[in-house]
Amino acid sequence: MAASNGEKSLIVSFGEMLIDFVPTVSGVSLAEAPGFIKAPGGAPANVAIAVSRLGGRAAFVGKLGDDEFGHMLAGILKQNGVSAEGINFDTGARTALAFVTLRSDGEREFMFYRNPSADMLLRPDELNLDLIKSAKVFHYGSISLIVEPCRSAHLKAMEVAKEAGALLSYDPNLRLPLWPSKEEAKKQILSIWDKAEVIKVSDEELMFLTGSDNVDDETALSLWHDNLKLLLVTLGEKGCKYYTKSFRGSVDPFHVNTVDTTGAGDSFVGALLCNIVDDRSVLEDEARLREVLRFANACGAITTTKKGAIPALPTVSEVQTLLNGN
Repeated sequence: MAASNGEKSLIVSFGEMLIDFVPTVSGVSLAEAPGFIKAPGGAPANVAIAVSRLGGRAAFVGKLGDDEFGHMLAGILKQNGVSAEGINFDTGARTALAFVTLRSDGEREFMFYRNPSADMLLRPDELNLDLIKSAKVFHYGSISLIVEPCRSAHLKAMEVAKEAGALLSYDPNLRLPLWPSKEEAKKQILSIWDKAEVIKVSDEELMFLTGSDNVDDETALSLWHDNLKLLLVTLGEKGCKYYTKSFRGSVDPFHVNTVDTTGAGDSFVGALLCNIVDDRSVLEDEARLREVLRFANACGAITTTKKGAIPALPTVSEVQTLLNGN
């Protein structure tokens, strides 16, 4: 479904990349964990690698520490075919770390080490504007909105990408422990809401942003705005819902043996962006959009079958195997 690298338009992903330390065994607290495996992470970076692994063309824009972990992460992007032209290194701050608890059901809890980490210190004047202007899709989250100067860099990058004609894609990727308060998180996440043309939220994020206990159409559509072309609500093992100006519906999930949900949403987003970057008319054709979302659901499902996000992100052939078997 995603085409060869040579002909694809560029998808630029903006934000954080970090090291996740994942316990060697599932279902234990951080204190009980006998040891940890280091895994590269950070939602925007995961999306970039997801795109590249599916045959798309991706670049990452962000800041890493000028340390062993930072250079390791930049190397991982390059090894996975993602352009690292938008990366800056900070000599005064470390690469961000997160300790992640894998509960027995595969869900996660986080403890972050960022005080401040390099990603938080990206300045507007450090942005590779030529790279951002060349994006056909510009994708971002909300963690880069938490503190200055990264917040100003985020807003500047969005503005430059939009002026150059890019489609703006937003996955808030709520991580409450990183925000000063729930109120601030909601306020800042919504502060750029009306800029994005494609927005993906999880069912939990939908409830957080609306204050509702329901994940129904009425609740989802309360987040609609006039610039939106597509609003997606992912429902984990229950698939996803989609909303456009003209139609709405849901796409069934794929049932797999879930080991670790890390990166499933990022894999879903990468698959979606890969399949609309060169043909936005998909967003106005329900039959084709449903096909793309089925592909994206398959990508998300496969990603949950292995530990860690990046090692689990699928190739087109792996996705086709799952699609053909269902």
